[in-house]
Amino acid sequence: MQVRTLRNSDDTEWLRMRDALWPGLPESQHRAEMLGYRSTPEWAVFVADRGDGRLGGFLEMGRRPFADGCTSSPVPYIEAWYVDSDLRRSGVGRALVEAAERHARDGGSTEIASDCVLDNEVSRIAHGSLGYEEVHRSIHFRKMLTGA
Repeated sequence: MQVRTLRNSDDTEWLRMRDALWPGLPESQHRAEMLGYRSTPEWAVFVADRGDGRLGGFLEMGRRPFADGCTSSPVPYIEAWYVDSDLRRSGVGRALVEAAERHARDGGSTEIASDCVLDNEVSRIAHGSLGYEEVHRSIHFRKMLTGA
């Protein structure tokens, strides 16, 4: 399985995997975000190429002005990380993260950050196994305001 940067011909598979990661998100939103990754030079997308025209995973990396626990700025940030279920626990996820880390290091960064939701135990364990340390936990709130 080869890990490489995203190509224009990967859009159908990238969309499929994004929909698997975020089911229910409208296709128009996926496509708008995909365009954002393609049009922002500081951002990168890495894919796991199965070699038969299909992909088996992807990692989207952006840059944020800051990240909890980090002291540098801007910080390369793993915004999305997905591996098809038949390839999990086979090293594909690790290879995607290592590609992102190399890209960040090559760009002069000294840190990289990521996150997962509190109840995503699989992601928490995967991050830990790759040397990521948990630095912060938070619960986010919102309230709809009516009657402007």
